[in-house]
Amino acid sequence: MSPAAKVEADPATLEAIGEGLAADGVWDADPEGGRHFRLGAAPFPLSPETADFLRDLGGHLLAFYRALGLLHRQAYRGIAPGFAARWLDTGKPDGVLELARMGRFKTAVPRVIRPDLFVTDQGPKITELDSVPGGMGLTDALSSRYADAGFDVLGGADGISQGFAAMLRDQAKVDDPTVAVVVSDESEAYRAEMTFLAMRARLFGVSCHVLHPSEVIATDEGLFLERLGERVQIDLVYRFFELFDLENIPESGAILGAARKGAVGITPPPKPELEEKLAMALLHHPALARWWKKELGAERLALLQSVIPQTWVLDPAPLPDHAIIPGLTLDGAPVQGWHQLKGLGQKARRFVIKPSGFSPNAWGSRGVLIGHDMAQDEWDRAVDDAVAAFPQTPHILQPFHKAVSSQVPFLGEGGGVARMRARTRLCPYYFVTGDSAMLGGVLATPCPENKKKIHGMREAINVPCTALG
Repeated sequence: MSPAAKVEADPATLEAIGEGLAADGVWDADPEGGRHFRLGAAPFPLSPETADFLRDLGGHLLAFYRALGLLHRQAYRGIAPGFAARWLDTGKPDGVLELARMGRFKTAVPRVIRPDLFVTDQGPKITELDSVPGGMGLTDALSSRYADAGFDVLGGADGISQGFAAMLRDQAKVDDPTVAVVVSDESEAYRAEMTFLAMRARLFGVSCHVLHPSEVIATDEGLFLERLGERVQIDLVYRFFELFDLENIPESGAILGAARKGAVGITPPPKPELEEKLAMALLHHPALARWWKKELGAERLALLQSVIPQTWVLDPAPLPDHAIIPGLTLDGAPVQGWHQLKGLGQKARRFVIKPSGFSPNAWGSRGVLIGHDMAQDEWDRAVDDAVAAFPQTPHILQPFHKAVSSQVPFLGEGGGVARMRARTRLCPYYFVTGDSAMLGGVLATPCPENKKKIHGMREAINVPCTALG
């Protein structure tokens, strides 16, 4: 363990870090103004094994995304089992599906990959995969400020901004691209941190600018932005808006139309099948076992299935009397219908239900329902509602996984260092260039131990990670 990893910052250093983050636009340094998270007194420590696992994970997730895209194409064409395409396409407008199937986007994958990960008693578990992730700018600012204070930070002080800039340059396929990070009203809460990240990307040679959709200028020649009183053509759009939100973004038609014609690059690609949580259910489905093994290899498949939890799609399609839902048991007996999830006692309903994607409730833990944290009648209604929502918004079911707890120091309201027993979410950020997915940094979000949902909240700490040893 390095000396820096052992030392907690003193309150004065933490106040200075907070003032720096406030100047970066990602934190409110005034307690009266309402701090929207707590400052950790040191980077969150990761064991050497966990740190090595996170360094390697990006390549496995990139392979998964590429295989998922291939599965969707083959299922749509009848080469692979058709239910995979039916699940992934359910609830999507025809226009979005037609765009996603264009040859221009055939092999495109998200260029920023961020899993939400818990370290549990059974090892690391990925609860979600996000290809339009928030938190990049925040993690970059935290990494920079804690590194400047003398701490070792996984990914380094500039890992996020360097990785982001390298990804943009590689995607744009020009040495000095002009990039528009287009942030919608739905994603407004992330505008400040993306503005900070764009500024940092400019330090690494990418002309990167944050725009509201209304600020994008569309012409027959392509897309443009105003810069120093002149119009500058945009080489690449970084899409910081969700595909479910297109109807609320009048300019989205012009932006996606330009991408359709090849007049501008776009990332993440407009492929909703790559943004569905139910992809985790496909990874575990026995009818696809041979397909995954062929595309991923036995070793990589085993690793992914060990870290991505068993997942089921709450599809209301009736089963034959002799059929079962693969892998789902209650009291050791196989489940033959979703109705069997109802009426369970609190200990038996340690499950999570959440929207799969393409919904305003599918991000930010908005639609997450935890069975043993609800009254039985509420859980029963949640099961019925999730099954009924399938034609428009498929939902998934997963076992509840509890992150291990630890004592985490932070800057208390009184100005001294306080401690909190917490469970922690880890968010590593991977940037894809060529065939590689490199780790840029890791955001840790320790939350009070009594919270069932581990996500950003006022009581949570946000801090970069460090590798021990």
